[in-house]
Amino acid sequence: VQLQASGGGLVQPGGYLRLSCAVTGFTLNRPAIGWFRQAPGKEREGVSCLSTNNDITHYSDSVKGRFTVSRDAAKNTVYLQMTDLRPEDTGVYYCGADLGQSSSYVLCNRRAKDWGHGTQVTVSS
Repeated sequence: VQLQASGGGLVQPGGYLRLSCAVTGFTLNRPAIGWFRQAPGKEREGVSCLSTNNDITHYSDSVKGRFTVSRDAAKNTVYLQMTDLRPEDTGVYYCGADLGQSSSYVLCNRRAKDWGHGTQVTVSS
């Protein structure tokens, strides 16, 4: 299993970014997969997760209405569209999955079992 995250960068408050997670080793038609972030000095938290068998999503309260998680089955890739970015969104974003878990809610509130390398997102003026 490999999860390759990309798309991070420096953006001004109010701006947007799209992160991508290219998946190899399994197909996006059953397990839960999502995005987790780790801010400096804080624990890693699940922010946006997707159940790939039914496209049910779960978002943390801090990003609800601003972030959208989606998948492209043909490319076996998961995306995180982030809008109205705020300084508190700064952190390292990781793509994570659990092949034995299909619930997006459960994945986001626990830890993933498979991780990709993180991509840095910095929101600053």
